[in-house]
Amino acid sequence: MKKRISILIPVCNEEKNIPIVIDALKSVFEESPYEHTVTFIDDGSNDHTLEILKKISAVDPQIFFIRLSRNFGHQNALKAGIDSITEKSDAVIMMDGDLQHPPELIPVMLQKWEEGFDVVYTIRKDDTKVPLLKKKTSSLFYDLLNKVSDIELDTGAADFRILDKKVIPVFKNFNESDLFLRGLSKWVGFRQVAIEYTPGVRFNGQSKYTIKKMIRFALQGITSFSTKPLYIAAYLGFAFSMLSLLYIPYIIYSYFFEKTISGWTSLIATIAFFGGLQLMILGIIGLYLGKLFMQSKNRPHYIIRESNL
Repeated sequence: MKKRISILIPVCNEEKNIPIVIDALKSVFEESPYEHTVTFIDDGSNDHTLEILKKISAVDPQIFFIRLSRNFGHQNALKAGIDSITEKSDAVIMMDGDLQHPPELIPVMLQKWEEGFDVVYTIRKDDTKVPLLKKKTSSLFYDLLNKVSDIELDTGAADFRILDKKVIPVFKNFNESDLFLRGLSKWVGFRQVAIEYTPGVRFNGQSKYTIKKMIRFALQGITSFSTKPLYIAAYLGFAFSMLSLLYIPYIIYSYFFEKTISGWTSLIATIAFFGGLQLMILGIIGLYLGKLFMQSKNRPHYIIRESNL
């Protein structure tokens, strides 16, 4: 009996890429010893993505779709796909729908899975065409995450991965509000192996990850796996409190020797500096309180509007 592989692809306004992705996957699995299904999760598209998915799935029994009621974000869309996986699947593959996760890498990933690895994840290796700023910010994100969190991610770790059927129920049980799946994938343990890849060229459309979304994603990743930023805030407060004691000898000297304490510029600069430091510390605390607030609401990660599963 052939093993069954379920492929999950979250999409948002990818109407032109969907037929290309499907053709590429069919080429990969055409002569493979696996049965496969492809489930697209429409994460609030406002183009013709859904119409194309309905049209293709009506004639292709291997294609399925889940339409969310609005845009819930890439990670929550993946969670919707994971929750839809049945016990019939032996493994699940998560990948993007813009062909930057090359389908031709799937046979190599499946080979590693057959060797007994429960999680096969990928590491993106950017070519020389990628802007230097993007490379530096990506590297900075992973370095910072590894230093202040309780997990260690490889630089360039991507959401292109295989999960064995024994790992899928673990992901289904996650109910935290800010999902960071590439971190959770590392956190769960099991036998894991990494494969490097060079991202393919996006055929159509533009990346949905703006700078604002990337910064938010980075903050979610850091605050989801560590309370170290809170300790850093406490250490900063303690350190600057100790430094402020250095002003005492100067004040005493000025008092007894009738020296005027002047320097409004330095005074204002000091106040502004410590005011900014306090706001930063309050912001860090606020992030964690905000996560507790959102978690206490216990809202669902997503809402399904329709599906053909």
